[in-house]
Amino acid sequence: MKRLWLRIFLTGFVLWLATVVVTSWTGNSNLVPTVVLFGSFLVPVTFVVWAYGRGRSPAVTVELLFMAFVVGGVLGVLGASLLESRLRPSIIMYVLVGLIEEGVKLAALVFVTRHSVRRVTRDGVVLGATVGFGFAAFESAGYAFNALFTADGLSLAQLVETEVLRGILTPVGHGLWTAIAGGVLFAAGGRITGHVVLAYLGVSLLHALWDSMSAIAIAITLVLTGRPWQFALLRIGRVPNVSQWQVHVYTLLNWAGLILISLVALAWLWTLLGPSRRERRILSQ
Repeated sequence: MKRLWLRIFLTGFVLWLATVVVTSWTGNSNLVPTVVLFGSFLVPVTFVVWAYGRGRSPAVTVELLFMAFVVGGVLGVLGASLLESRLRPSIIMYVLVGLIEEGVKLAALVFVTRHSVRRVTRDGVVLGATVGFGFAAFESAGYAFNALFTADGLSLAQLVETEVLRGILTPVGHGLWTAIAGGVLFAAGGRITGHVVLAYLGVSLLHALWDSMSAIAIAITLVLTGRPWQFALLRIGRVPNVSQWQVHVYTLLNWAGLILISLVALAWLWTLLGPSRRERRILSQ
């Protein structure tokens, strides 16, 4: 079916929006899980269907996609939760989180596709993206659930804001990074080669930069616009007030960094799929 992904997205979005409106209007907390699930899974599921349609292959069945999304996603978040439970806030934490989460997603992909006979780059990209989007969906559900609880009680608005922001950023996050790693893995025949290790380290670095972009933007903003009294307060462990101009600079730098990271990852994926596109053009002639 043509544009099935678009139908899924529009139908899901309307249902999610209706659920948000009814929940807000009635105050019925029983509807909150529906809001969380629809908002967290809509974009990831849409992109899995889109990727499947773009890279249709006899080896990538609906059953395998389901396994990659659900089993791969759940195994990923469980593994990440166990390995990250002892991490403490620090600069190195961003690097460790990147290595852990990309590692468990890659391991989940290897597990789910262990019986696959046909291994080509495009299939690895589709299945890797599916594992990544499954991870993103379950992770987003957790963030949305936590956003619901505030010091003033339950906040539907904060929950919705979290889901919207994560939904916008989902396509250039977990799914994209694991798609790259999966493509390289399948190009190597499913073996852990030097290229696969380098790809794993590369996407882990992109992940770490993405997670730390806010801190990087703050640091650059202070370097560019900081005042002596602000640095003096920082040296004694106090958080200084910031000007409106500094807030604007921070926001610009933060989003510019996220966009740059996304463009690098997309260019990497485009390069990875180059040989597959050429093969398909030759076969179609």
